[in-house]
Amino acid sequence: MSQSGGELGSEEMGSSYEVARNAKDVSLQELRDRLAEFAQVRGWDQYHSPRNLLLALVGEVGELSEIFQWKGEVARGLPNWTCDEKEHLEEELSDVLLYLIQLADVCGLDLGQAALSKIVKNARKYPVTNQTPNSTN
Repeated sequence: MSQSGGELGSEEMGSSYEVARNAKDVSLQELRDRLAEFAQVRGWDQYHSPRNLLLALVGEVGELSEIFQWKGEVARGLPNWTCDEKEHLEEELSDVLLYLIQLADVCGLDLGQAALSKIVKNARKYPVTNQTPNSTN
């Protein structure tokens, strides 16, 4: 992340930011709260306008894209990737997620509720049929 976004490494954030449980237990609200505190105590929240966060998000999506740029098709689970490659992917995905959460927060949106609503909307738009995924009929 950029200087105004900051990386969220535990060595930089202090002991109160240590990961205490599995990621599957972390809510969007907890991430939002931690990000808000992280920016506030550093005085960075003044730079976190919707525009600036969107531009930072786009930059991180670009970095994420670079990981896949010359790989061709990639198998699910990344079986041919090294630990370093997977770690790099994890970091870039995290940067994208964190900026997305911050952007929704400064826009006053509930990202979790919006995502759930979008899933329902997509289910109505694309109802289940009896066709197989490769069927043309």
